[in-house]
Amino acid sequence: MDTKVHQSQLLPEDNKFHQGNGSDGKHYWLTPPDLYASLHAEFNFTFDPCPYPLPAGFDGLTMPWGQSSYVNPPFGSIIHEGKKKGPTAWARKAIAESQQGKTVVLVYPIDKWVLMLLEAGAKVRNLGDVRWLATEDGSQGKGTGRHIACFVLEDHQQNAAQGGGENNG
Repeated sequence: MDTKVHQSQLLPEDNKFHQGNGSDGKHYWLTPPDLYASLHAEFNFTFDPCPYPLPAGFDGLTMPWGQSSYVNPPFGSIIHEGKKKGPTAWARKAIAESQQGKTVVLVYPIDKWVLMLLEAGAKVRNLGDVRWLATEDGSQGKGTGRHIACFVLEDHQQNAAQGGGENNG
């Protein structure tokens, strides 16, 4: 029988989120009020699936979310229903809720270069878990266990010259 319990159900000394984040000893990071107010003004949030403090028995990964939800999930992995779950679980839940006609605003750290590419108009493709080839002998590796993103930045000057711009009448 699996004896693992959700992080929220562990005693503080046993809960990695209560133990702190490295040498600074801080563990919960709340959204700055001005950032939340700005997003709330735009999206009119009615639900928070990751509230702090977490009420007893509250499980944002399994319960239905509100019509407009603000999600600031744990940035690491947690044990949920006996399995290790991280950002992918929150993304799956956010997608499922949006497919029910709900608005979901999910915040999560990513590298700045990813945002730069998206802001520049890059199209993103999922290449799956690529099994790269070794330079030494051409043998195929095991894969990284992570999906590889392909960012495509097309020649916008050429598209505009060919009539592919947005302002053609």
